[in-house]
Amino acid sequence: MRNTILFGGQNRERLVSVASTQAIARALPEAELWFWGSDGVIRTCDRAVLMEHSRPFETELPVSGEPVGPIESAIERAAREQRVLVLGMHGGMAENGELAALCEKHGARFTGSGAKASRLAFDKLATKETVAEVGVATPPTLALDDAASSLATYGKLVAKPIADGSSYGLFFVDKQEELAELEDAAQKEAYLIEPFIAGVEATCGVLEHEGRLIALPPVEIRPADGVFDYAAKYLSPKTNELCPSSFDEHVNTSLQTMALKAHSAVGARGYSRSDFIITADGPIFLEINTLPGLTNSSLFPKALAAHGLGFGEFLQGQIELSSSR
Repeated sequence: MRNTILFGGQNRERLVSVASTQAIARALPEAELWFWGSDGVIRTCDRAVLMEHSRPFETELPVSGEPVGPIESAIERAAREQRVLVLGMHGGMAENGELAALCEKHGARFTGSGAKASRLAFDKLATKETVAEVGVATPPTLALDDAASSLATYGKLVAKPIADGSSYGLFFVDKQEELAELEDAAQKEAYLIEPFIAGVEATCGVLEHEGRLIALPPVEIRPADGVFDYAAKYLSPKTNELCPSSFDEHVNTSLQTMALKAHSAVGARGYSRSDFIITADGPIFLEINTLPGLTNSSLFPKALAAHGLGFGEFLQGQIELSSSR
């Protein structure tokens, strides 16, 4: 088997993908690198070029390696050469099931969830409905046509793209005149609208390791400006991410139970991370990520460290899991 890290992509999370792959490549020094460029062509990537790229969250990675081909040709080659594709990707085809479906079609081994689970988990609305059926608490879903009356009822709304990650497109509505921005955004892509729920943000990872599912220690998130958006996640030095958290034991236990239920309900495999708001009545589920960030500043690696599992050991476990499919 040859381990090949596939990263980049054509969606808005390709910058995060580069940062994740820097961390993955450090832990897998013998792995080859395939970069999926915004032009649709996959090319080999020189390890030095990747590791010397100093501002991955802000600037594009310059790659000029040998072309492997378009995505389906690359997957066919991976299957033919018995490579394991270690996915250092997020969002888009990598997380919406399309990439997994191509891998399954051609018999290529890959890390992360399968196509069916990925499709479901990428749709925030469908995911909410699915996890609610197994007893996970979720916020109400509001209709765009009723946004004005919902704003009057709840005082503040939160809107986010149904199919996107890294908090791209997330915004809040607390004034009637801001409804026009919501309507404009919803014309460009499908949006999920919910009441704004006050509370502390938290996340909880789930790991499939040595034949069992493990809920990792929850992470408590305290962004400096109160909003955990792209800048707060990856650029702000003032965001506090506490792991172990300062939550009471029963809150941590609830988070872990709900994360396990969500992971199983959507059919995720390998690993996932579920996001929550902690209210006076307990945790409220927001969404699940089947390819969460693995950067040096990401939440999932923090939880792995708190659990006592090394990042390299985690990756080797995922490679072994994908090889056994």
